[in-house]
Amino acid sequence: MDVVALGELLIDFTCLHADTDGYPTMAAHPGGAPANFLAALAKLGAKTALLGKVGKDAFGNMLIGTLNNAGIDTQGIVQADDVFTTLAFVTLDARGEREFSFARKPGADKSLRFDELRLDLIDGAKVFHFGTLSLTDEPARSATRQAVAYAREKGKLITFDPNLRKPLWPTLEDAKEQMLWGLKQADVVKISDEEVEFLFGLSPAEGADYILAHFGVKLVFVTCGAQGCICKNAAAEGFVPAPAGISVVDTTGAGDIFGGSAVWKLLTVGKLPEELNAQQLREIATFACTAASLSTTRPGGISSVPEKASILEKIREQSADL
Repeated sequence: MDVVALGELLIDFTCLHADTDGYPTMAAHPGGAPANFLAALAKLGAKTALLGKVGKDAFGNMLIGTLNNAGIDTQGIVQADDVFTTLAFVTLDARGEREFSFARKPGADKSLRFDELRLDLIDGAKVFHFGTLSLTDEPARSATRQAVAYAREKGKLITFDPNLRKPLWPTLEDAKEQMLWGLKQADVVKISDEEVEFLFGLSPAEGADYILAHFGVKLVFVTCGAQGCICKNAAAEGFVPAPAGISVVDTTGAGDIFGGSAVWKLLTVGKLPEELNAQQLREIATFACTAASLSTTRPGGISSVPEKASILEKIREQSADL
């Protein structure tokens, strides 16, 4: 196993259009940040597994089927009959940017307990990945914290995406506390410019420096939307612009697909995160930026992961234009 992730598996309902009263017609897409992250890795050939919880309902069954079809191991997915599969409703503005509403009271994903986790899947993995939606409520918060501690004890590379969703937190102070805790656990962090601003009030470049200096992180990617990505470790840094000529349809899952693609590229390089030189950092960030950008040309998260050949072709095309 290459990568095991823990966290939410859910259905994203994305607005197609609205009627005269403003009520949307919505399309259902499988998603959840860790699932999107793993889908990118699996599409690129990595062996992956998800630890999570869905309801014993139609949506839960569909999601498990989707993961299996995507090549993601589902042995670690718990199906429960006392909670419903979590649903997210995503409305889009004219630029394809998202606003989220969640049916998650409680929602299966945040009902996951530590005693339900398949720890043997973590044992066999190189990388353990987590985000923050599993830290919003108990018992999933304790399950996540214990799983991270277990993975660290086993010497796994820990990757983390804060993935802030403000409506899901009791308070924004609680969100900040849990995000900062996550940063302290991680070797590799993918964080957005908006999350850097929320946590530290800093620019993306300043935020990358601050995270490396204060949290024990070995490698940080700060994504800046359509502008591109800052990548930095203690020895080197770089900035990679996002590809030009992208017609954005839906940005759902783009950050997750960036993260999964970056981790796949990191594994193929075969170096520790702190050992990467500037050229290797730029190669990883270019690949991940391109994958994320191409994913925005299609709706959904898991369903929008581009083929490896398409990513490489777009990179070649951009290089030829320089």
